[in-house]
Amino acid sequence: MADMNELILTIVRPLVSHPEELALVTVDSEEFLEYHLSVHPDDIGRVIGKKGRVAKAIRTVVYSVKVSGAKRVRLTIVDS
Repeated sequence: MADMNELILTIVRPLVSHPEELALVTVDSEEFLEYHLSVHPDDIGRVIGKKGRVAKAIRTVVYSVKVSGAKRVRLTIVDS
């Protein structure tokens, strides 16, 4: 789980102008390991990208990582 946190932050950190305001919260539910990524309001467009292409690419990389157990990974981008 810590490796997934590092992976997400390593991907997102170069995209944002305010890396000090990145926050990643992990929520463990029955079906999913949910990662809630919070970014500065000025950076939300950079992380989502035109027509969601950057967010889709980030999710593709994150979802391709095998996690132990039967749970699936879900990444939610939250503007704070």
